[in-house]
Amino acid sequence: MRSITETQVARHLTPARRPAQLAALREAFEHFAQGRATVLPRSRAALAQASGAPMVSAMGAVLPDMLGTKVYATLNGKFQFVVNLFDTTTGLPLATMSANELTRVRTAATTALAVDTLARAQARVLGVFGNGVQAQAHVEALLGVRRFERVMLHARSDAPGTAARWSAEFGLPVEAVDAARVAAESDVIVTCTRATEPLFDGALVRPGTLVCAVGSSKPVARELDDTLLARAAAVVVEWKTAALAEAGELVRAAPGTIAPERLKELGELLVAGHAPAAQDIVVYKSVGIGLEDIALAAMVLCDEAAAQAGSEQPS
Repeated sequence: MRSITETQVARHLTPARRPAQLAALREAFEHFAQGRATVLPRSRAALAQASGAPMVSAMGAVLPDMLGTKVYATLNGKFQFVVNLFDTTTGLPLATMSANELTRVRTAATTALAVDTLARAQARVLGVFGNGVQAQAHVEALLGVRRFERVMLHARSDAPGTAARWSAEFGLPVEAVDAARVAAESDVIVTCTRATEPLFDGALVRPGTLVCAVGSSKPVARELDDTLLARAAAVVVEWKTAALAEAGELVRAAPGTIAPERLKELGELLVAGHAPAAQDIVVYKSVGIGLEDIALAAMVLCDEAAAQAGSEQPS
C-alpha cells in the first residue's frame, strides 16, 4: 500500500493537469448518473456542540475501478484531510493520501466542470465573493474554461490588496467593488464565503448569468436568496440527496421557491449534453461529495504510480 504525501499530491494537481482533472470528474459524474457509481453520504461526529470542538467527518464513493473514503478532522475551524483508496476487484487497500491540496483543487475543479457545462461561451466577466483559499483556487480554475477578460471582487477584508495580487498573478484586470456591482455586471458569479445570510439581492442578476455557490455545506448557512432561486431556470447540484440535506439555500428556501422539476443533478446534464438557453439564469450549488475526492485521488494514484515506474526504469 502506498503512502502519498501532500507534496506528491500537489505535483499531480497542477494547472497544467487541469484537463485531466476535468476529464476524471466528468467521467465520475457520468458514471454516477448512469448508475455505475455510488456515493457515501457525509457523516459527522463532534465531541461537543461548542464552537471549535473536535469533529470527525467521513464521505466517499465507489467508482467502477476504485473505491475509497475521505476522512477529516475539524478543530477550531481548521481542517486536515486524508483519503483511503481500495481496489474494487480485490478489496485490497491501495493507498493512503494526504488530501488538503486535493480538497482545495477538487472543489474548484468541480465548479470549473459546472461552468464549462452551464455557462455561456461568451461569458467575459467573472464575479467573485470572498478572497480566501477557495476563492483564489476558483479564479485559477475558471480562467481555464472561459475567456474571462476581467474579474470583479467583493470581500469583507483587504479586497483592494487581493485585487492587486490577483491581477499580477493571473494577468488580467481585477477590480474590488461592492456586492451590488458584482451581482449586476458579472456573467459568472462564484460565492466562496462563510456567509450565513444572502450576499446580494438576486433581483440584480442579469439574464444569462451562471451563479455558483460553493461556500458552505451546512444547512444553517446560505449565500443566495430566494429571489435568485425563484428566477433560476435550473438549480443544479452534485447529488440531490446531499444538497437537500446540507445546502442552506435549499433547506432554508421558502416552500415553492424551487419547483422540483427545476432541481437537476450535474451528472444527468452531462449525460444529456444539456446546454442552458442564452437568457437562462442558472444556479449551481455545491456542497462537495465523495465522488469528487475519489475521482481525483484515483487520478493522482495512477499518475504517481506511473511516475515512480518511470523513475525506476534503467537509464
